[in-house]
Amino acid sequence: MSRVGKKPVPVPAGVNVTINNRDITIEKGDKKLHVTHRPEVTVEWDAGKREIACTIPEAKMRNQAYKAYWGTTRSLIQNMIQGVTKGYEKKLEVVGVGWNANVQGNKLVLNLGYSKPVEMQVPAGLKVGVERQIITLNSPDKQLIGQFAATIRSKRKPEPYNGKGVKYTDEQIIRKEGKTVVGR
Repeated sequence: MSRVGKKPVPVPAGVNVTINNRDITIEKGDKKLHVTHRPEVTVEWDAGKREIACTIPEAKMRNQAYKAYWGTTRSLIQNMIQGVTKGYEKKLEVVGVGWNANVQGNKLVLNLGYSKPVEMQVPAGLKVGVERQIITLNSPDKQLIGQFAATIRSKRKPEPYNGKGVKYTDEQIIRKEGKTVVGR
């Protein structure tokens, strides 16, 4: 059995849950998230206990795919609840002489040593802030924030010799030693 899937998801006070067939909507204040779960999983909302339970048919308990969908559905719901209550934050650091990032309206402009600056449209529901060379992303949607952070990082991945590039602030770059001249 899925250890993750069988645990019910507690819903804190003030969070509204709406389940319509396979569509789940979770909202608190102005934050609203929506997901459509897999048809193999049944999701039930218990308003009395304030918890969401995910189940799969008893006959499919040995099926690996069903168990994977079960745990994934429960984790998606848990992440949505955490997103509307606490939110998610990721920080990236731009490392390099003369390299920087700026927010201009609804665009993130990165100067990463290329001939032209890299402009990226900020998705709706995501807040971007830049202080010195640190880019801070905030959003209630975990998938959105992770995807946008990965896209920013992909514009200039950190290289192992000088350590220049865009990296997560908690990421450690394994540095390599450069070539040395021996025997001259």
